[in-house]
Amino acid sequence: MLGVASELFPLLKTGGLADVSGALPQALAPHGVALRTLLPGHPAVLAALADPHEAGHWPDCFGGPARLLVGRHAGLDLLVLDAPHLYDRPGNPYLGPDGRDWPDNAVRYAALGLAAARLGWGDFPGAGPVPAVLHLHDWQAALAPAYLHYLGDGRPRPATVLTLHNLAFQGRFGADAWPRLGLPPEAFAMQGLEYHGDIGFLKAGIHFADAITTVSPTYAQEILGLGGGMGLDAMLRWRAAAVSGIVNGIDTAVWDPATDGQLAARYDASTLAARRANRQAVEAAFGLPEDPAPLVCMISRLTAQKGIDLVAAALDAIVAEGARLVVLGTGDPALEDALRAGAQRHPTRVAVRIGYDEALSHRLQGGADMILVPSRFEPCGLTQLCGLRYGCVPIVSRVGGLADTVIDANVAALRARVATGIQFGTLDAEGVLGAVRRAVALFRQPAAWAALQRAGMAADVGWDDSARTYAALYRRVAAARRPLPV
Repeated sequence: MLGVASELFPLLKTGGLADVSGALPQALAPHGVALRTLLPGHPAVLAALADPHEAGHWPDCFGGPARLLVGRHAGLDLLVLDAPHLYDRPGNPYLGPDGRDWPDNAVRYAALGLAAARLGWGDFPGAGPVPAVLHLHDWQAALAPAYLHYLGDGRPRPATVLTLHNLAFQGRFGADAWPRLGLPPEAFAMQGLEYHGDIGFLKAGIHFADAITTVSPTYAQEILGLGGGMGLDAMLRWRAAAVSGIVNGIDTAVWDPATDGQLAARYDASTLAARRANRQAVEAAFGLPEDPAPLVCMISRLTAQKGIDLVAAALDAIVAEGARLVVLGTGDPALEDALRAGAQRHPTRVAVRIGYDEALSHRLQGGADMILVPSRFEPCGLTQLCGLRYGCVPIVSRVGGLADTVIDANVAALRARVATGIQFGTLDAEGVLGAVRRAVALFRQPAAWAALQRAGMAADVGWDDSARTYAALYRRVAAARRPLPV
């Protein structure tokens, strides 16, 4: 099997996609699936590749020569498309120094898709076994099924599974890029890549993939509707029989409060009092005085999708409820400014760190009392899973994977001791405030709060069940693609 992704943790990460592509290979191994991963040759990837050797040469890879490298990193088997004219660029893999998309992104990730298709045809014998299944992640890999369809010339081909991590990012490009993609004229059609006069990478993947997955069951249903489908809902309804949701997990070896070297104090469900040292470390890191008041954290992209504007609107009222707030993230400059303004109004109660820091995110999960995730839509979400694992109680909107992974602390769930967090359904500032108010009230009941933490820490947030489901899906689509006996 071959995974195809634009990023992979710990080599390169801009979001949750990297965590998933990095965790799946090891999670699948116990289920009899050997999954290698194809990545673009971004500088961080090439620098980390151990014992690389050339498995194939591509003289004209969309405007320049390229090599296919085979190597390893941290136990992962990797294939890397080393095309310096496409990928040898510093910083964010998708954005130039001006913060805008690279103007040739269509070509850069078309190359990744075609490389995946060529591996599926066996064009690079030095790359090892020809994969029976390509598992394609998001728009950056989504052209592979189109290349298999249009350029296959009847050759045997692998089955394809396309995972939609976030339908808001679709890989839509102007028609002026079409001549460079190497596809026949008939592919630029409604039943191909054409999308309202543009080129739609994700649209093409949805059209041609054998199976389509999302990263939670609820999100799989949401995207079939007019709002959740973000313009692709009609096509997704047409392909509804191929759509399923498989919830993400987290790497429970990396995210384990009992062994986490990033924490000031390690702990487990029987030693929750040790979290106090982590809270003090968070307060020191954010310049806040020590205070017994409940500490709410946010670790997020600062965008409207994530509901950050709702938090900014509710911030003064949240402080008035007795809570404090620390934020780690980056995103929309206007939302960054709104949060900074809140910190200036409440310098001992609110603190904001613009940027991303993996180690600090661990310390926040280990030291804050609650993690707030008020997304307007959320395909899965990972920070709430880390929160469960660390006894940092999630406060989440009732959407997508948040609804699938957090059990609301209603009366029945509290009595049954199965509640793991707070859900809310009204997506406005009052809804956010009401959820925080509920959490603060529970925090002031120490026995109930500890029970909530322990239930969350006992929740299964790992990959095993999801990996088993993926393995079954791979086998099913591979069998469906297998030629019938003569």
